[in-house]
Amino acid sequence: MTQKKTVTVLGSTGSIGGSTLDLVGRSPEKYRVVALTARRDVAGLAGQIEKFAPEFAVIADASLYKELKSRIGHSATELAAGPEALVEAGRRQSDWVMAAIVGAAGLAPTMAAVQRGASVALANKECLVCAGDLMMQAARAAGAKILPADSEHNAIFQVLEERNRDGLEKIILTASGGPFRDWPTDRMAAVTPAQAVDHPNWDMGAKISVDSATMMNKGLEIIEAYHLFAVPEDRIDVVVHPQSIIHSMVQYADGSVLAQMGSPDMRVPIAHTLGWPDRIHAPAKRLDFTDIAALTFEAPDENRFPALRLARNALMAGGNAPPLLNAANEIAVARFLEGQIGFLDIAALVDRVLTATPASAIGSLDDAVAADAEGRARALDFLDAGASARIAAAQGC
Repeated sequence: MTQKKTVTVLGSTGSIGGSTLDLVGRSPEKYRVVALTARRDVAGLAGQIEKFAPEFAVIADASLYKELKSRIGHSATELAAGPEALVEAGRRQSDWVMAAIVGAAGLAPTMAAVQRGASVALANKECLVCAGDLMMQAARAAGAKILPADSEHNAIFQVLEERNRDGLEKIILTASGGPFRDWPTDRMAAVTPAQAVDHPNWDMGAKISVDSATMMNKGLEIIEAYHLFAVPEDRIDVVVHPQSIIHSMVQYADGSVLAQMGSPDMRVPIAHTLGWPDRIHAPAKRLDFTDIAALTFEAPDENRFPALRLARNALMAGGNAPPLLNAANEIAVARFLEGQIGFLDIAALVDRVLTATPASAIGSLDDAVAADAEGRARALDFLDAGASARIAAAQGC
């Protein structure tokens, strides 16, 4: 009998975590769940514990531990809470780890999985944006395999021929362009959160959907690609492809371009990482080429979508610039979703934080976490100062 692959899902109740467990649950004879973690979704985590019976489960918000325990009752699953418990989940011995905790909270548990030499399916952008050099160095030292789970990076991973690296000319990341691809800037100024999260192709969480709408997600993916594939920034292109059929491409010296195609379903790249180096079944819709009217491409407009330029500048600056970019963006997106700032204010706030913060090196995970905290603090300071100024103006001061 074939031994089951053991699985950990960091961020199991989110969109990526749910898709991962959907695949795992379809083949219980092949997989055994070791650990699951959630931030605050007690009900979701409790349901997953009941279905998958993991050895270990963590609720990141320690104030919710009692509620989780009361829901679970006498389950054999060991329960824990808080940031250290998240790291312990990453350390728990398993063959394969889905790293899907959103934000800087995912850094330490993902690093723990990498340092023990696991195969890590990376869906958390922040791990490479905030600490890319550290994460890749740790993977090399421990013999860990980083398996990109984002659709774009997974596409590159599938078609990048290591034996032909000398003939690689460039990587081409595709972008859907989001829901406002054709909108003029003055119209984008009035975008609502409901409009921004209504992605035309992908079913994603609110934060990632807004990042797609600003194209910050593509800027972050440039930084990720730089670390994942050791390709210089000027050889990483972005092209807008509204149909989201081609997920990314690699161009070689002989003029050949290799592309990975598939329906816009995150279970496709997740299945590739879960089965790697083999192929496993995924229930995604199959492409019918007779049904595809056209595949179109266009250059991104960095004037209307300045997040791309900000991300490239942060990558070239290095040090604390990428984690500052990411942290300021998280704060800005959160405030936009709360209706406190406008859509165009997101990139403007990120730009202001990057401009105002002195450069510093990132030599450890603590440095990356500190840079993240500084980016958040500066963003909040600017937002609070702006709110005070608006109140004063309204009062005629």
